[in-house]
Amino acid sequence: MARNAPLWKAIPVENNFKLEIFWLEILPPRVKITSMELVIDHMPGWVRLTLNRPAQKNALNTALLAALVDALAACAADPALRVVVLTGADGNFAAGADITEIETKTAAEGAIDPRKAYWAAIRAFPKPMIAAVDGFALGGGFELALMADLMVLGPTARVGLPETSLGLIPGAGGGQRLMALAGRARAMRMVLSGEVIDAATAFDWGIASYLADGPALEMADVLAGRLAGRAPLALMAAKATLLAGEEKSLALDVERKAFERLLDTDDKAEGINAFRDRRKPEFRGK
Repeated sequence: MARNAPLWKAIPVENNFKLEIFWLEILPPRVKITSMELVIDHMPGWVRLTLNRPAQKNALNTALLAALVDALAACAADPALRVVVLTGADGNFAAGADITEIETKTAAEGAIDPRKAYWAAIRAFPKPMIAAVDGFALGGGFELALMADLMVLGPTARVGLPETSLGLIPGAGGGQRLMALAGRARAMRMVLSGEVIDAATAFDWGIASYLADGPALEMADVLAGRLAGRAPLALMAAKATLLAGEEKSLALDVERKAFERLLDTDDKAEGINAFRDRRKPEFRGK
């Protein structure tokens, strides 16, 4: 397998830290994607990455995730770029995963799904990442926003993890991160019921860092410019040390394996079929 672009990894060492380069050998060959599905805008010291599948409300298919990982690897390797802003086109962040890819996927296929490596690479991105969330951020889209270090919500933002309505659960660590941010009671409420909450509620629950009066992207861009003026090594060290303890406490592997097992269930098939038919699913626990 060919090597991919290096990422910086900050590793705590006793009371200090060191920065070293590592290679993402786990990543499979890239799926080709049209450049228009991920728009990259370079600013002085930072980059804006825009998910651009408006007809699908920016649903995260495998190709788009692969392109996002490539863009992040390039940002990580460029010392002139210190911050990344993630946003979505046409008024939505990302309305979940692309269910056409999940519909026929089996548990065995889920275990070797390249998306696992892509999510791991996004988690490993060492520089500050800001999610500017307007409109829907649901399922995998909300999981992506939760991986950001700072989340800015605009007034139109609606966030949630509605996977149980499809016979599934969050598969990229969303449930774990939500519990760490909002607490057990609220995470159970959202994951079990699939409830979608508004921006003000999400901010009050500690899920987001900022609540914007206008479009989230406007505030996120200003914030990115401000952070880009700070010491880059200190930013990376701060991120690494703050995340070190959190990552150890999150049962990310347990959540992913449970998601993979559910791919083989009749309930998953019924949930997706019902979603397509715009009817209430009839789950049988099989």
